[in-house]
Amino acid sequence: MREALGAARAAAELGEVPVGACIVGEDGNLLALAGNRTRADCDPTAHAEIVALREAARRVGNYRLTGATVYSTIEPCAMCAGALIQARIKRLVFGAHDERAGAVESVFRICDSGSLNHRIEWRAGVLEEECRALMQDFFRQRR
Repeated sequence: MREALGAARAAAELGEVPVGACIVGEDGNLLALAGNRTRADCDPTAHAEIVALREAARRVGNYRLTGATVYSTIEPCAMCAGALIQARIKRLVFGAHDERAGAVESVFRICDSGSLNHRIEWRAGVLEEECRALMQDFFRQRR
């Protein structure tokens, strides 16, 4: 999660919403590290989790990242949670909940939905205060 926080801080320095994500393979090796890039790329899908999934899939040579763990500073949105399902991610660890758009537990329950063909183990609250403070500070400065 510390790697993901570093990526979130780097994103904030570029004016992006400070969300960071990293993907660790089954063997414990870092496959990808990314921060939000929606503004830099003019791409509404360039959330940290999506950017990291793309990088990890290229690195592995397969869009299915079975056995991988994703660390995200904030609870993934519906788009990102759906992409994690499509990538067959084994485990998700996130820092702070997103009460407005979180799709793991807060608003939707995509990652462990019984109506989908894959379920993801997940854990919330890892370095939660640090992740939450980063987001709050970013938006406080912008107001």
